[in-house]
Amino acid sequence: MAASSAFALASCTGGGDSEVEVERQSTGAMDDFAADQQFTATEAFSLSVLWTDWPELPIKDSWRFFDELEQRTNVKFELTNVPFSDVEEKRSLLISAGDAPSVIPLIYTGDETSFVSSGAILPISDYVEHMPNFQKYVEEWDLGDMIENLKQADGKYYMLPGLQEVSVPVFTLIIRKDVFDAVGAGIPETWDEMREALVKIKQEYPDSQPLADGFEAQSLLNYAAHAFGAQAGWGFGNGMMDDGSGDLQYTAVSAGYKEMVEFFRGLVADGLVDTESFTADNDGSGGGSVAEKFANETVFAASGSNATAIEFEQALNETVGEGNFEVLQIAPPGGPAGQVVEPRNFWNGFMLNSEIADSEYFLATLQFLDWLYYNPEARELLRWGVLDETYTKDADGTITIDPEHSLNAFNINPDGEIDLQEDLGWSNNVFADSTESRALKESYNTESFVDYMDTVLSTRTPRDPNPPAPLDELELERASLLATPIKDSVDTNTLKFILGERDIAEWDEYVAELESQGLADYIDLVRSARDRFEEENS
Repeated sequence: MAASSAFALASCTGGGDSEVEVERQSTGAMDDFAADQQFTATEAFSLSVLWTDWPELPIKDSWRFFDELEQRTNVKFELTNVPFSDVEEKRSLLISAGDAPSVIPLIYTGDETSFVSSGAILPISDYVEHMPNFQKYVEEWDLGDMIENLKQADGKYYMLPGLQEVSVPVFTLIIRKDVFDAVGAGIPETWDEMREALVKIKQEYPDSQPLADGFEAQSLLNYAAHAFGAQAGWGFGNGMMDDGSGDLQYTAVSAGYKEMVEFFRGLVADGLVDTESFTADNDGSGGGSVAEKFANETVFAASGSNATAIEFEQALNETVGEGNFEVLQIAPPGGPAGQVVEPRNFWNGFMLNSEIADSEYFLATLQFLDWLYYNPEARELLRWGVLDETYTKDADGTITIDPEHSLNAFNINPDGEIDLQEDLGWSNNVFADSTESRALKESYNTESFVDYMDTVLSTRTPRDPNPPAPLDELELERASLLATPIKDSVDTNTLKFILGERDIAEWDEYVAELESQGLADYIDLVRSARDRFEEENS
C-alpha cells in the first residue's frame, strides 16, 4: 500500500512546498480502501476539529455521537470550540495565527479563498484520488463541472463541499397557507402575486406586518434576487455575475438589483414588512422572534428552511392550536427574470490545515474524512444514529425512528424520551447536513418538504453558475482592499433604500459613491482573472 501510494503522491505537495513522504504518512490507513466501505483505522489516532457551538444546542461530553464514531473508526476528536455568533472571525484568527485544528468543517464555497495565498490550508485537489467515496458520488450525481469551478488561480481547489444528489434552495418562503387561502391569494408564484397576497392579508389583519426575514435580510434577498436577475444577501459572492452577454457586471449597480430594491422598498412603504426582522442580529437560533410573531399572527410569510417551518408549526400549536393552521414551504417566487432559482449548489464541507500533510496519519485522515463526508452509511449514521438501536430500516429503505427516541428538530416522534440531537449528538449541525442523497433528505423531512422539492425541480429553472474567475495572490490582496469597503457600502445602502432611510432617487449618487471607492478597478481585476482562467483552462 505504501509503495503504490508513494507513486501516486510523489509529485504532490503539502503545506505548499514540501514533498509528502507517504511511507511515513500512511500510519493507520487501510489497505485497498474503497467506496461504500467502512473505514476503521488500523491504528487509533486523534484528529483536531473546529467545532461550532449553536446557542440552542450545547455540546455534551456524554453524546453517543463521539463514542460511536471512535468505536467504528478508531478516530477520536479533539475539539476547539467557537460560538456560532462569531465563528467566521474566530476561524480566521485561528488560521492566520497558525493555531487552527486539522479539520475545519462548515465551509461553504468561497470561504476558503482568503486563506489560499498564505499556504495555511491544504490544496485538497492534490489528494482526492485517495477519496473513493467522493469520486464515486461526484460522478454518479453529475457534479464534475461544479467541482471544476472550485479551482483557484493555481488550478487547484482547497475545500471539499457537501454533495447534494438533488439541489433546491435550502431557504425560501414559509407561509401560513390557510390564511393565504382564506383571503383568496392561494400560493403566490411570482413576487407580484406575493405582494397582492400580502395586501389582502394586511386588510384582514391590520395590525400585522405580514412578511418577515429573521436573518438580517440576507436570506430573503438571497433567494429573491435571482427572480430579478441579480445576486444579493447570502448569495452575493464577490458581487460579479454574468450579464447575459458573456461579460461580467457588478450586481449591486445592475438594473435588476435596483428593481429588486425598489420592489421591497414598496412593500416596506405599505407596511407589509416586519422591518425589525431585517435588522435584528442572527445568532443562529433559527426563527427566534419571527416564530413568536408567526404564533401571534402578526407575520404570515417569512424566510426559512424546512427546520424553520417545523419551528413555526410548533409555535403555532401553542397559540392557534394543532390542526387549526397549515404551514407550507413554497418555491421561491419568480419575477422579471423568470421562474428561476439559484444555480445548482453544494452544501457545507470542509478544508484542512496544510500542516496535516506532515502528519504520519495523513493518508488515514483522508480516508476517514472521505468516509465521514461521503459514505452513505456514514451519512445515515450521522443523521439517525445506530441502526436497530435508535432507528430501523425496512427492506424498501424506509427509516422509522425507535419509539423511545425523538428528533425534535424535525418534529419526529416528539413523545420519545431521548432526543437524537440534543441528548445523543446525532443530526448535529456541524456534520449531519453536509452530503445527502435524495433518499436520506426525504427520510427526515415532512411530506410537504418532499412536495416542495418536487415543485422546485419541476417548475423552477436553476440559473447557470457564474464562470469562475479565481484571483492569484497579488490580485486577492488588491481585490480585498477594493471589494471590502465597496461591499460594506452596498450592504448599508441596500438596507437604507429598502427601509426608506435613503430615497431611491439617490440611486445614481449611490453608484457614484461605489465608483469613487474603486469599483471600476475591481471589475477590471475580476474580468482579467476570468479571461486568464478561461485561456488556461479552455
